[in-house]
Amino acid sequence: MTTRDRNCKPGGLVVSTNAPKAKRVFVAGTFNDWSPSTHPLKRTGDGHWVLMLDLPPGRYEYKFVIDGQWCCEQGCDEAYHDCPGCVANQYGTMNRVLIVEDLAERRDRARQLN
Repeated sequence: MTTRDRNCKPGGLVVSTNAPKAKRVFVAGTFNDWSPSTHPLKRTGDGHWVLMLDLPPGRYEYKFVIDGQWCCEQGCDEAYHDCPGCVANQYGTMNRVLIVEDLAERRDRARQLN
């Protein structure tokens, strides 16, 4: 999931996953050369794990690494089947897609719509 989480301060982009029984959760993707250990998420009190990312505008692919297992979400790393917000990867499973927009461009587009 790539939405703002109530447990994180404003100003960054948040990735989060629900893994109440997990001991360690990381996010790996094109933004960190798919490193499975450089971006740990923090556990919240309700079984969710969150991390605020500060990324420049662009398109990124990522997966979670939950207790050493690569997945899009805990218990879900099946074959790609046109899941919204995901793309097929070279292993036949799915990667999540994250689009970071330039805020100025986003504001300009919003003004054009009004």
